[in-house]
Amino acid sequence: MVSGTSGTTEVRGGTSVGVATAARWVRRWEDQQQHYAVDRDERLTVIADVVEHTTAGLAEPLVVDLGCGPGALAARLAARLPHAAIVAVDADPLLLGLGRAYYGPAVRFVEAVIGRPGWLGALALDRPLDAAVSTTALHYLGEAALRRVYRDLADRLRPGGVLVNGDHLRQDAGRLCEIARAVGRRRAERRRVRSHEDWDSWWAAAHADPALAGLLAERRTRPLPASEGEHLTLSAHLTLLREAGFRHAGPVWQFGNSHVVVAVR
Repeated sequence: MVSGTSGTTEVRGGTSVGVATAARWVRRWEDQQQHYAVDRDERLTVIADVVEHTTAGLAEPLVVDLGCGPGALAARLAARLPHAAIVAVDADPLLLGLGRAYYGPAVRFVEAVIGRPGWLGALALDRPLDAAVSTTALHYLGEAALRRVYRDLADRLRPGGVLVNGDHLRQDAGRLCEIARAVGRRRAERRRVRSHEDWDSWWAAAHADPALAGLLAERRTRPLPASEGEHLTLSAHLTLLREAGFRHAGPVWQFGNSHVVVAVR
């Protein structure tokens, strides 16, 4: 799924990054993400399973990945569904630049701030969506932005299309949330391959790499959104989805507070 072993890929603003550099940093990103998601690989596989099932028989499904980062989920979908059109969306030009260079043309990467009014227009979609997916991204949105995103997606998905969200979503009862978090932590301790990096140390190392200087300079010109919605519970997300116009919404996979939620248009 890698575009090559040498050369550069042009990214927005004329910035370029070497493919070998991108490969190194994408792999380090994937390693540090293991700190934050219980059974991350299984969760990504479940999301791909749902998309494959719900788009079966379509000649060229159109799928958008929201908050894609460097593109791990989008690339997995492109490998599973080589006949699909995959659009990967994020607000961070550094992560988008790494994804473009590493994964090549199998995924179309687009810079947009999800939830900002008019954000869907940046995607240049020419037909209704068959599926929208996300992983550990939508919980960052505040309630007003999330409500807008869910309504926008309900309007753009075809009847029967799905939104598939893999994320950390709290239980309503505080005690259940605490227990679920403990269960997830224990499972992670048993199964996780420990990384030497976490979120902060990955970013610190990235800022110290001269090969990323151009993308980092571009990143500094962007007003990246702050986290606002982590207080929303699973039931709050389901209520917003139904209010947005989805006919059905509920979890299809869960471990601890880690869920895969499916909403059917």
